[in-house]
Amino acid sequence: MLRIVGLCKAYGQIVALQDVDLSIEAGEIVGLIGPNGAGKTTLVSLVAGLRKADAGSVTIQGIDALRFPEKVRPLLGVAPQDSSFYPGLLVRDNLRFFGELYGLRGRDLRLRVDEIASALGLETLLQRRARELSGGQQRRLHTALALLHRPRLLFLDEPTVGADVQTRGQILEIVQQLAAEGCAVCYCSHYFPEIEQLHASIAVLEAGRVLVRSSLQEFITAHGTTQVRLTFEGEAPYQPGWICEGECAFIPTERPTKTITDLLQHSAEIAARVRTIEIVQPDLESAYLAVTGRIVPGMEVERCH
Repeated sequence: MLRIVGLCKAYGQIVALQDVDLSIEAGEIVGLIGPNGAGKTTLVSLVAGLRKADAGSVTIQGIDALRFPEKVRPLLGVAPQDSSFYPGLLVRDNLRFFGELYGLRGRDLRLRVDEIASALGLETLLQRRARELSGGQQRRLHTALALLHRPRLLFLDEPTVGADVQTRGQILEIVQQLAAEGCAVCYCSHYFPEIEQLHASIAVLEAGRVLVRSSLQEFITAHGTTQVRLTFEGEAPYQPGWICEGECAFIPTERPTKTITDLLQHSAEIAARVRTIEIVQPDLESAYLAVTGRIVPGMEVERCH
């Protein structure tokens, strides 16, 4: 469905993407992960025709998306990180307006608005103005606008940021449903548990390059490690071999019990500040840490609070 080869983009002296290769098959969910500034938003913008590439090619269902963006637009759904609805319009009017932009009319438009509102729990909110919705409700509306025309390729950029638990569940459920129906999905997120729940394949984007492209299980098997995860009162103290972020410390180890025992017995000053201790088996986060040596912003919040 999507094939990207050698894609490059720079803003003056700042290189945002460098020789990026990425393919997504119909029915596949790809978790595109990386820190802020890695190039995820630029990648989505180039595929969507919102910016021009410096080099490389993008084809969507066999169509050259860089040369003929108007031809691929009906195939593409994009929900950027920032909300894209009109705050002063009713929820129903937002859905109708964007549906008409996608070419839906009459009975087809009415049915699709009702269908997508039901799927994302918006049916009781259709007569409310968008600005009156809660943060989670606004995220659902934002996602619904990208799904109205049943896109064959869907980009979701941090779709659950600021969303409540119910909204997250609804968005993940509809993403899985779309993939089951043959939609190719690129799911950009800092929340690794969501990537794992979706059973997505993995693309790690770091400094404008794709470092890893594999299945979730292959990535965890190849790079994941057992970890001792600590939370502290106040800032985590740096120690050799630790990865620290805020009040959290991550200690990769093959002998977690011994690591904990040594810490408690021989580092009384540090142990006195420890609030929680957790042994975590290899997972997506530990694999990402092993490959990049960094914690994606937001992950420590998910793990430590």
